[in-house]
Amino acid sequence: MSVSSVAEKWVDEVAAMTRPARIVWADGSKAEYDGLIEDMLRDGTLLPLNSRTYPSSYLHRSHPSDVARTEQLTFICTREREDAGPTNNWMAPVDGKAKAGQWLRGGMQGRTMWVIPYLMGPAGSSMSRVGIMVTDSAYVVASMHIMTRVGAVALQHMRSDDDFVAGLHALGDLSPDRRLILHFPEEKLIWSVGSGYGGNALLGKKCHALRIASWQARQEGWLAEHMLIIGVEDPEGRVTYLGAAMPSASGKTNLAMVESRLPGWRVWTLGDDIAWIHVDATGQLRAINPERGFFGVAPNTSPKTNANATAMVRSNTIFTNVALTPSQEPWWEGLTPEPPAGLVDWQGRPWQPGSGPAAHPNSRFTVPVHQCPSVAPNWEDPQGVPLSGLIFGSRRTAVIPLVFEAFDWTHGVFLGSAMSTETTAAITGKVGVVRRDPMAMLPFCGYNMGDYFAHWLALGAQATRAPRLFRVNWFRRDADGKFLWPGYSENVRVLKWMVERIRGTGRAEETPIGWVPSPGALDLEGLALPAERLRQALHCDAGEWLAALDDLDEFYGQFGSRLPGPIAEQLAVTRRKLATRR
Repeated sequence: MSVSSVAEKWVDEVAAMTRPARIVWADGSKAEYDGLIEDMLRDGTLLPLNSRTYPSSYLHRSHPSDVARTEQLTFICTREREDAGPTNNWMAPVDGKAKAGQWLRGGMQGRTMWVIPYLMGPAGSSMSRVGIMVTDSAYVVASMHIMTRVGAVALQHMRSDDDFVAGLHALGDLSPDRRLILHFPEEKLIWSVGSGYGGNALLGKKCHALRIASWQARQEGWLAEHMLIIGVEDPEGRVTYLGAAMPSASGKTNLAMVESRLPGWRVWTLGDDIAWIHVDATGQLRAINPERGFFGVAPNTSPKTNANATAMVRSNTIFTNVALTPSQEPWWEGLTPEPPAGLVDWQGRPWQPGSGPAAHPNSRFTVPVHQCPSVAPNWEDPQGVPLSGLIFGSRRTAVIPLVFEAFDWTHGVFLGSAMSTETTAAITGKVGVVRRDPMAMLPFCGYNMGDYFAHWLALGAQATRAPRLFRVNWFRRDADGKFLWPGYSENVRVLKWMVERIRGTGRAEETPIGWVPSPGALDLEGLALPAERLRQALHCDAGEWLAALDDLDEFYGQFGSRLPGPIAEQLAVTRRKLATRR
């Protein structure tokens, strides 16, 4: 591999600080991956699964205090605090390096330091970007093999000697008291110490592909988004590409791999988590999936909820913090109607009903994209795919209708900026609390979100064929707490309506919040859904909305003069429209 002098110098500096016993440059080969697996099986980092039913698959158990992203320990380290913005934890770069440095100095003594050149995005794509990561975790190296394109292919895509995101990861002692995830966007640099969990340790993922990339994208005129990418094929064989932003563990992977029950309709999977979106020379927004693998949430993944995901993890998969059956197969809540007898829980202890979840609520699977049965044949197209629609979705038990369409790009950006969701197990903290999560990017935007909203507005102005923008909520409940919409595969019915709206044939009624499907506009053939339940699912309650919008004043207020005027104007207009409907 031909390595740039800047990259070599940086690796030498890291080695001088961390003092590893040896340094190995990862080449991305199968032989290298197999060797990593063998070493981890030998030292107990991985446990083998049933080779007949789950060939080449393994179980990893992380430290009990290291099971999710730790947002309170994740910082954006810019020279000026305002550039990080009020929604990010901020630390001065010099202070961040001093604090983490005390745990990184000599932190790899006696250990192997792996150097991982990796490519985010398809080979040959002008949208792809390079990272070089160092780590002392074999689990991280193996996972990066699955999640990214490792080796010479990355170095070949560097546009200049310093065209890479540098990532330093060290396990440390895994104590939460000595754990930090630091991002230095002005230096294209990431430091992570004290965690082996995916989102904190696989630096190509959220750290690079979202936090650093979002900063880079603003500078270069594109978007790095927490979005799935799908292609919806109609009975005539035409494919319409959509991106969808949804917070972690809120049905994103299920939608990315949804199976259609509508005759003639099919959904193709291109990505389940991250989309990099550029405006091409014709003014068309085009998207690539920068990842090569899925890092999915296991609980509630089943043949009923996500048959494609259940099938794709039956081989070549690394599971993290799931339970284990007596036959050495992975298990998690929701996989089967009843838990099998004799389970061992995610911490390796005998499990009994009533003793808490057998699999951790944020347990994961890491698996190559190409194993997904619904993977699109063009998922690695270097040109990306043309986006005709963008979806903002979140988990809300009330207020937000099943689906509605924004009036225009500016209104859609307002809807995305106002998005809130109920928290899940993917982050540490309380579950079920409603919190703001604009565009599902609150934990991942690497700069001031007021500037981020302005960047969205500006990008829309560049697009001569801007996608339609939609808002969805599969999780609305009735007064008895029951879901109003069946969800899962039935969500294709909503996607069909979106495609029809994009093509100008879908019927809709104007409301103060956007265009809602007209009666009969959603294809419900074969679905036993009472008309009243659908009416409730689509209902816009002016009083509920006005109360919800009141919370936005405080949220928007923290951005001060950096909140774009069009966002404030959309809030005022929406309030006036709702007030006339009360």
